[in-house]
Amino acid sequence: MILSLIFKTVIIVVFVLILISLVSGFTFLIKDQGKTTRTVKSLTVRVALSVSLFILLMIGFASGLIKPHGVVPPASVTEYQPK
Repeated sequence: MILSLIFKTVIIVVFVLILISLVSGFTFLIKDQGKTTRTVKSLTVRVALSVSLFILLMIGFASGLIKPHGVVPPASVTEYQPK
């Protein structure tokens, strides 16, 4: 249980880092106006973090630390046969 909570916290932290990198890339794009490579470096970091997040999610699903849940219709609805 505690390992699952730590894993979910790591996923949230990586997601927040992705957002921070995206905002910093946008800021560098506006400030530098294409004169430096800070925008490219920031977006490269964002892509690397996105790939690592995807890999973390796959590991979490495979190991059972993350269980997918969605809207699943009840069995009575799926077995309904119109008259």
